This record gives sequence, C-alpha cells and structure tokens, in this order.
Amino acid sequence: MKKWLRFEVSVVLFALVISFLEGCKEKTSNEPQDLALNSEVASSSNESKTSAKKPLSEDFKNYWYAGDAEITSYKLEQARYGELREGEAVLIFVTEPFLPDVQVKADGSNSNNIPVLKLNATKKYLTGIYPYSIMSSTFYPVHNNQHAIKSSLSVQEWCGQVYMQLNNRDNFEIMSHSYFESEADQQLKLDKALLENEIWNKIRINPEGLPTGNIEIIPSLEYFRVQHKPVQAYAATAILSKNGAVTTYAIDYSGTDRKLTINFSADFPYQIESWEEEFKSGFGANAKTMVSKGKKMKTLKTPYWKQNSNKYIALRDSLGLKI
Repeated sequence: MKKWLRFEVSVVLFALVISFLEGCKEKTSNEPQDLALNSEVASSSNESKTSAKKPLSEDFKNYWYAGDAEITSYKLEQARYGELREGEAVLIFVTEPFLPDVQVKADGSNSNNIPVLKLNATKKYLTGIYPYSIMSSTFYPVHNNQHAIKSSLSVQEWCGQVYMQLNNRDNFEIMSHSYFESEADQQLKLDKALLENEIWNKIRINPEGLPTGNIEIIPSLEYFRVQHKPVQAYAATAILSKNGAVTTYAIDYSGTDRKLTINFSADFPYQIESWEEEFKSGFGANAKTMVSKGKKMKTLKTPYWKQNSNKYIALRDSLGLKI
C-alpha cells in the first residue's frame, strides 16, 4: 500500500514538474513576440513624430550612393574681432547609415538604421599670430521627413576649445562645454524649430522644400559659440529666388544684425556656390557690421576615408587647399 502511494505521489509530482516546465517553455517562446510587438509600437510612436518619407530620385541615388563623398573647397573671408581674415572652408557631403537612438554612425547594417546625408563643414583662418579651426557636423535624413537627427560643433584656437552638440529627441537636447567661466558646462532643451545647420543638407536634397516667408529658426551652433549668445530660436524672414543657373536662399533674422545668404546651382546636385553671412563683429561700441564670405574653388568626388596614405596629399592641391 505504501509503495502504491509513493508511486502515485511520484506520478503527480512528475506531472506537476512537466506542467511547470511546459509553462516556462511557452512563456519563453512568447517573449520574443511580445518584444517584437513592443518594438513595433515604439517604432510607430516614433514615426508619428515625422512626416512620410520623401521618395529618392534616381539622380539622387546615382550621385550620392556611388561610394564617394563630395568635397568642395571655398575661399573664405571671415569676420573676426572686427577684421576680415583670409582662410579656407571645406564642405564634405556623404551619405551614411545612422543609429536613431544613440545617434551615431552605424558600424553595420541594421533595419533600424536611418540613411542620412552628412555634412562636415570646416573653416580655417588666422587671427594674428594664432589660428582658428572650426568644424560642424550635421546628420540629416535623406528622406527629408524630419529635422536633423544630430548636429555638433567644435572650435579650437590658442585660448582654448569649445564643443557643442544638439540631439533631436522629444525636444532638441543641447549640451555645451567651453573654457569660458560664463559658458562652462551647460545643458538645456529647446522646442523644435528649423535649424540653420540643417538648411545646407536640405538644399542638397530638395531646395524646393525650403520654408519661406515668416519662419522660426535656430541659428548655427557656430554663431552661438563664436558670438557668445544664449541658445534660442529667432523669428526670421526667408526668401527663395532664382536667377538663371543660380538659386538663392536668404534669411533675415529679426531682432539681430544677422543675415545669411546661400547661393547654389539651380539644377541637381544643387552644389553650394557661395555664401554670405552678415553680423556685427568686434567688441562693445567698436563692433561693426561685417560680411563673411565663402566662394567655391574646386570640387572633388572621392572616397577620402581610403586615401590617408602620404601619396594622396597631392589631392589637396587639386582642391586648392594650403592650410
């Protein structure tokens, strides 16, 4: 009798264990489906904050996905400390995959990657004995359906260096680091508005989509740091006009002395031909309105990231670069 009871108990316990294991197995097998569903919900939520993707033209695909970057050099006249400085500017446009969450270039292929048109813009000029080096990077979706995902700026000169970064999340999240006590380490959030930094990318994708009339716009990160202005959006008036083979986009900022004019080719690939930037330069009562200018010298389409050997230095000559 006792043996029979022990056998029944064993059978019941075995059944309970099997039932428990099967329950765990079923739950485990469902977890990926739940995660996938949550991912889809999150994805749908994020996509609702953007407009529909704009289709890419065959011209765009053939030009920007040929495995090259477009490098264009410019003769620079830069106003700084109340004087004009001669220098060089370079605009480097290239497409690449971008991770939307951590907001950096993706190392590999992933279905979540966002294709962007990246602009690295550099300026180099001398202020007396010491040099200035400025670089900004802006990552803008090629489908032209949202603001730039990220924009950053670094400035180096002999007094010190500054760094600034804008990330596009629920708001624009901005961080800034400076060697100046009054600016030091800052973090803030801004409501979203047109970014001056993203205008250059938008021109290369679809200039007809540029906003005109009365607009709200956040000036370039360079403007805020070099002019030591608080970060904010400004009201402005924007005009898009065409004169033969050149189209002009002009922005007049209200309440400031700042004006920006960008001239670009009227036909694809809408290359930036020149720009003018008007603002006050100098200190205090001695500050005066001056105009910085960039004028195109040479353009080169090449995979520069593969050309870091000394034998490629001659390519800088083909761009007319000396600094």
